[in-house]
Amino acid sequence: MTGAGAPPTARVEAVVLDYGGVLTGPVKESIAAWIEADGIDPASFSRTLKAWMSRGAPAGTPVHRLETGELTVAEFDALLAARLTTVDGRPVDPVGVLSRLFAGMRPDPAMFALVEELRALGVRVALLSNSWGNTYPRERLDALLDPVVVSGEVGLRKPAAPIYELTLARLGVAAGNAVFVDDAEPNVLGARAVGMRAHLHVDAPSTRAALAALVPGLRSTPNGPPHDHPEDVGLITPRTFD
Repeated sequence: MTGAGAPPTARVEAVVLDYGGVLTGPVKESIAAWIEADGIDPASFSRTLKAWMSRGAPAGTPVHRLETGELTVAEFDALLAARLTTVDGRPVDPVGVLSRLFAGMRPDPAMFALVEELRALGVRVALLSNSWGNTYPRERLDALLDPVVVSGEVGLRKPAAPIYELTLARLGVAAGNAVFVDDAEPNVLGARAVGMRAHLHVDAPSTRAALAALVPGLRSTPNGPPHDHPEDVGLITPRTFD
């Protein structure tokens, strides 16, 4: 139990989830399948991704402009295809590159079941996602989540602070009362920087277990007993999500 001199545990009012790689299967698996199916030279893709997405990448790369809606998907497809080659040296067809890249992404039933369970416990659940133009099941997400914040629609992107602050404002909750879940470490660090609790997603079981340590009544396993005393596992310590 929380000791007499320990700070009070903040109430968890909201869980904010990324989309690709959190509510879906791993994005890397979809990319690997696309590389194999289209015969893409993996080295050309790795070089491009590093130039556009590494921590040392300059501001305003095509990825950044795609995520904030400054580039259309078709424009980004053309820029990406121009940087890639196939294993036999042929140019890459620019039409539909992103749609093929994300074709292997599938909703993760375990994560959607977790969302339903959180909502049944009175926790608000939101989506906060950097958009690469992949197709979101918007009808399902809009019915299940409140709010849905997609970078290209609001002109902001993770891990910059304003998009987290916008999401919190739409939820109407304080940063310390919300938990953010993402599969990309920079985005997790960005959420922590604005005062949110944050968890680096690896798979559905570990994310469920981490949230069960924060949300009274949430089961740590789908068929297990509810965890009614999250303070017993030190939920207020930063190392919970390291």
